[in-house]
Amino acid sequence: MWTVMESPVGDLRIVERNGSVVAIEFSPFRPPADGRPLGARDDEHPVLKETVRQLTAYFQRDLKEFDLPLAPDGTEFQQRVWDQLLAIGYGETATYGQIAHRLGHTNAASRAVGLANGRNPIPIVIPCHRVIGADGTLTGYAGGMERKQTLLELEQDALF
Repeated sequence: MWTVMESPVGDLRIVERNGSVVAIEFSPFRPPADGRPLGARDDEHPVLKETVRQLTAYFQRDLKEFDLPLAPDGTEFQQRVWDQLLAIGYGETATYGQIAHRLGHTNAASRAVGLANGRNPIPIVIPCHRVIGADGTLTGYAGGMERKQTLLELEQDALF
């Protein structure tokens, strides 16, 4: 099942399978990378409806932590990176190197962390936008740098 919602970063398609969110996609939407059918659109599905509610509250600066059933599909290493992303607090950032170190690796693993970060299928909720370069600059974002900057500014503005 899936639904679409409007947001400050453009339309978002939210995909659910077996009672969990498996993807949040930025427009323009593409066919699923894994080739699996999306199923029917269902704006009233409980998980999708709750995801829209929480994302709406997030964009209104009324929600800082999501509480949703998530089931991102990825390798064991990607899952470990995504778990680290979930530990980055609202309004905070971390570097690729810091995440590599938290996983028990050296800075040499920063590139692998970056690749896993870029494959995060549930952006915003799994906050890959909170990862920045070692020098503090914004670096690549699958949704585009403008979206990354918007999300970071939204969180910073909400803190003050």
